Amino acid sequence: MEERQLDFVLVPLGLTVFGIYHAWLLFSIHRNPRKTVIGLHAESRRQWVFSMMADPLKNGVLTVQTIRNNIMASTLLATTAITLGSLISVFVSNSSSSSIPNASSELVYGNKTPIMSSIKYFAILLCFLIAFLCNVLSIRYYAHVSFLATLPTSKDSRDTIEYVARCLNRGSFFWSLGLRAFYLSFPLFLWVFGPIPMFMCCLIMSFLLYFLDTTTTSFTGQHHSHSMKEENRSNDVELVS
Repeated sequence: MEERQLDFVLVPLGLTVFGIYHAWLLFSIHRNPRKTVIGLHAESRRQWVFSMMADPLKNGVLTVQTIRNNIMASTLLATTAITLGSLISVFVSNSSSSSIPNASSELVYGNKTPIMSSIKYFAILLCFLIAFLCNVLSIRYYAHVSFLATLPTSKDSRDTIEYVARCLNRGSFFWSLGLRAFYLSFPLFLWVFGPIPMFMCCLIMSFLLYFLDTTTTSFTGQHHSHSMKEENRSNDVELVS
């Protein structure tokens, strides 16, 4: 196989592996959420909302502080994403206006044409912009929850509590999407040095994320599942009474 054709084979193959893994993860979250960390944390956040809104006047300070910590985490990721995106834009603009040949291209085994280099940097830039947008949306939902969760008039309304729990989970899901965009930026960055490092990074990252995203053999998953069942019973008793 010619050197220039490696980018057209290994890069789509690596992205396909990465996409198939996340498609399987999304299917698992909807089909059996307690076998995944994302689904398990979503149920934990729902129970946390029910616990905090059982007495908003007593738990209001704790609720706002917890939401504020999540907002700070999303703000940090959003700032990092937009900063890296700006640096990449400046680097690409300076590289395109410079007539000095790039010595680092000798280290790349693959397509070295200027068009392919522009596609690589544009893919990384797009990845960081998506991460920035997801984290901004996460901040939006977290700020919305910080108001709704402290309303004393909504503690006896199950529909209102369910809505607050959905908003909190949406904010967390957008935070997870922003974090996944950062994960994707690693193989895209290695693509600058050739399609082979990018393909290997996709395989290794998909393998590692499987152990980070699943709770099949985790004692923590079983403990959370048992505690959430008990919490569901107590919340139902409190709302009925």
